[in-house]
Amino acid sequence: MSSSLRLGIAGLGTVGIGVVKIVQKHADLLARRTGRPVSITAICARDKMKNRDADLSAYRWEDNAMAVATADDVDVFIELVGGDSGIAKDSIEAALRSGKDVVTANKALLAVHGQALAELAEGLGRTLRFEAAVAGGIPVIKAMTESLAGNEIRRVMGVMNGTCNYILTRMESAGLPYEAVFEEARQLGYLEADPTLDVGGIDAGHKLSILSSIAFGTQVNFDAVEIEGIERVSIDDIRRAADMGYKIKLLGVAQMTPRGLEQRMSPCLVPADSPLGQLMGGTNMVVVEGDSVGQIVLRGAGAGEGPTASAVLSDIVEIARGVRLPVFGQPAASLKAAQPARTAVPAAYYLRLELQDKPGALAKVATVLGDAGISIDRMRQYGQHSPDSVPVLVVTHKTTPEAIDFAIEALPRTGVLAGDPVELRIEEV
Repeated sequence: MSSSLRLGIAGLGTVGIGVVKIVQKHADLLARRTGRPVSITAICARDKMKNRDADLSAYRWEDNAMAVATADDVDVFIELVGGDSGIAKDSIEAALRSGKDVVTANKALLAVHGQALAELAEGLGRTLRFEAAVAGGIPVIKAMTESLAGNEIRRVMGVMNGTCNYILTRMESAGLPYEAVFEEARQLGYLEADPTLDVGGIDAGHKLSILSSIAFGTQVNFDAVEIEGIERVSIDDIRRAADMGYKIKLLGVAQMTPRGLEQRMSPCLVPADSPLGQLMGGTNMVVVEGDSVGQIVLRGAGAGEGPTASAVLSDIVEIARGVRLPVFGQPAASLKAAQPARTAVPAAYYLRLELQDKPGALAKVATVLGDAGISIDRMRQYGQHSPDSVPVLVVTHKTTPEAIDFAIEALPRTGVLAGDPVELRIEEV
């Protein structure tokens, strides 16, 4: 059997301890599957004295990530510190320059600095793997870089933040408003320290930008992702979407068009009977459409100790077997800077309007939509919310985002609105 593959782990939070537990539990299995022992030699974290529910006595403790990254007895540096810069970036660069391969779960870092890190790794003849950075335990990175490598990818979409999916499905099942479920999620520890990373769509946007790079052979460009979070989705929206046969999801969609690369992360309606519509709780789902394979649906746990650590181990096993692939599926030097394009693909839209209870209100709304070139598919009026206003739901036929923007801007000038209009795209899946 070949010599041991020696690991150094920086960061002993949920995922880091999960990696330690798998290496300890499956040492024999890993050796059989890779042809060599896989062992941990060095570790570090912020607090050495913290109880982590794992036996760490066999490993050398280092005071910082840089010491692990440059240690002579480490072959693979595993960065689980987090953050889009600082010590995470510095330690990965140091590890690569020290002749080490790197495994990370850091989607924020890759979304911002992925191109530079890929060029550095490939220029040094090292490998940088990140299966755990997108969709937890779902093997979507390997599926796209390996299994679907013979396809031209046409579209990538999915639910990539389990916390948002938990909040939206919990609102529906319990009939609770957004604010109540947000607080519940916070108390359960589901939210990031900065909750806007989750509910604001930023975390999921990081993941979408990484998948876009692999799918379309482009440089990662997180800044070009159109992002809208779930904060303005109300329990009324969820109930009324359900009345019309839809579910609301924070959905990421990326596709290459003649105008450039569209990347958007926003609340959308999807058919209730579709795979995405049936996705409940903290589960993630990624849908990949290829020209030869058609539509592939990948579903599984998007976070947590076991699933995410499993993804880290998949990269470690790949390195132990001697598999060496370009970071984003093709040489970093060949990745093009894509022209960002605002979404222009026509779609149906859901509009929620609160109208003043007076004659001619609906006629004025219909006139605005008609002037924008928008055709109404379905319209439903509900019982009064207050003595002076009536909620109205409109589902349009396919139209352009520009037409919807025109209508949303024009509607308040009708003088019949009793609140701000809400529009959500209906995505075909």
